[in-house]
Amino acid sequence: MVRAGDVTILVDSGPDLRAQALREGLREIDAVIYTHAHMDHVVGFDEMRAFCWRRESPLPLHATDECMTALQRMFGWAFSPENVFKGYIKPDPRIIDGPFHYGDLRITPLPVFHASVKTIGFLFECPGARRVAYIPDVKRIPDSTLEKIAGVDVLIVDALRPSAHPTHFSLHEALAVAELSEARETWLTHLGHENEHVALELSLPPRIRVAWDGLTLALGSLA
Repeated sequence: MVRAGDVTILVDSGPDLRAQALREGLREIDAVIYTHAHMDHVVGFDEMRAFCWRRESPLPLHATDECMTALQRMFGWAFSPENVFKGYIKPDPRIIDGPFHYGDLRITPLPVFHASVKTIGFLFECPGARRVAYIPDVKRIPDSTLEKIAGVDVLIVDALRPSAHPTHFSLHEALAVAELSEARETWLTHLGHENEHVALELSLPPRIRVAWDGLTLALGSLA
C-alpha cells in the first residue's frame, strides 16, 4: 500500500487481503495497480468489495493488457454490464501503457521477466519524497528497467530463496541487482520458507534488510 497525501494506492489483491486490511486499518483506497495475474496477486479480488461500499464511482484498476484480460476472465461478473447491484465491486479498468499520476504521485511501470506472463514492478515518485522501486516477482530485469531504477532511494525486490529458482530471484540475484542499481536502501521480499529470517538478516550487507508483514517505510511526503 502506498500513501501520498490523501491518495491511497493498493498494489495487487492477494489472497490474504482482508486480513491485511483489518490489521492495517485500511478502509478506503483510491485505486488498485496490478503487477501480474498470478493467483497469489489477484485472488483477493472479491475482498475489495468492502472498498466499494462507500464509493459512488467505480474503483480504478490499473493493469497491463494481459493482466486485465485475465482479471476480466476470472472475475467476469464484476466487469459485466449487468453488475448493477449495490455493494459489489464496480471496476474501472485502465490499461497501463506508461507512467500515470494520482495527484503528485507519479507511478511508472517497470517491465521485468517472470515466468511466461507479462509482469511489471512499479517506480513511485513524489516531490520531496524518496524514490521507491517495487519489484516483487522477477527472474531478470532488462537494461531499460535497470536504467529507470538507477540510484533509487529504496528498492523492494524479490529474493525467494538461497538457491536458484526458474522464475524468481535467488538471494544472490537480488543482492546483485541491489548493487548494480546502486540503491541506497534495499528490502528483500517474496521470501519463501527456505529462508531462516534471523540468520538471513545477520548475513546481509549494509543497507540491505529482510522485509516483514506489516512493515511501514516513511518516505517523506509519501508517509
